Amino acid sequence: MLLKLKYLLTIFLILASISVAQIQSQIFLEGARITDIKQEGSFLWVATYGQGIYQYSLKDDKWTNFSSKTDNLENDLFHCVAANKDFVWAGANEGLFIYSKKTKKWTKRKFAQGGEFGNWIRALSFDEKNNRLWIGRFRNITVLDVKSNKFTDYNRVINSDEKTNNFNTIAFDGDSVVWFGAESGVHKYSTRKKIEDQTAWNYYKNKGRNFNSDGASVSVSELIFSNKEVWFGTDEFITKEEPEYNIGGIYVWDRKLRWDRISKANGLGGNGIYCLARTGNYIWAGVYEFNKNDKSEYGKGLYLINRVTKKVIPVDLTELKITTSNILSLYFDGTNLWIGTTEGLVKLKVGNELAHLKK
Repeated sequence: MLLKLKYLLTIFLILASISVAQIQSQIFLEGARITDIKQEGSFLWVATYGQGIYQYSLKDDKWTNFSSKTDNLENDLFHCVAANKDFVWAGANEGLFIYSKKTKKWTKRKFAQGGEFGNWIRALSFDEKNNRLWIGRFRNITVLDVKSNKFTDYNRVINSDEKTNNFNTIAFDGDSVVWFGAESGVHKYSTRKKIEDQTAWNYYKNKGRNFNSDGASVSVSELIFSNKEVWFGTDEFITKEEPEYNIGGIYVWDRKLRWDRISKANGLGGNGIYCLARTGNYIWAGVYEFNKNDKSEYGKGLYLINRVTKKVIPVDLTELKITTSNILSLYFDGTNLWIGTTEGLVKLKVGNELAHLKK
């Protein structure tokens, strides 16, 4: 009985923290489909699918739009964005768009390798330490040495499985490891070695202990890290013909042998994971469900997961004044959680209990 009361009290405190945070929420870019959010100094860069790229000055509370509507960018449909002090990079279906802060102009770069889909840019991450931009394409990884402006392509096909070379996400694990989520498994690269050195690379798929051998394949959509764990968000894609193809869910790896799966069975609204973000001992997850009958994705809202206990708590979107259950992107700036939806961007001030970062 005492343990039950303690558990109920813990849940109450968490919900109270969220309730306080919900009151301090603000909506921006109403009607925009937010696909990616990155921070560069005192600026946020926001990619949208339909309204181009937005720059937000955290200091001045000022928005700047780059799009065909403002006549300063020829494209409006973007999947991802990254930036440093000199450039902004934005990924689209037809190549990489590059903004020079010096000339205040955009240019477009096409890629020769990878065939028809080689110019579909789905992930961008800037490595400030090594002054590199990592580019995840539908086919191939590309590395841009920013200083020399040199692009180098790398084919990461494993065992003739082309989906191992189709990239969804790129994330830094500390300052010496880069992970690449693919449509079939995940690649891990140690930056202490040269990219061409095959011993610098490891590949994990759903075989053996990895991902508990679940499903016919595993498509990694998002990655979150702590010193002791790696959290993998995965895609759900199941059909009547292949009911076990991509079963989805969140996998938590203890960096040794143990793999835990968090799914609908644990309280998530769906097994598809659009995005993850970490605030201290809590993981936020934007969730969807794949309907095998009409083969469509349906947003299932936002969930909060205790990183220690793995307990799942649904977030009441109405209190955040969010009118859609499609949560596509998340970014935590140290104080605020930025929530990208299909209908705009929400700034949520996170309560103290959730904001304290503990490794």
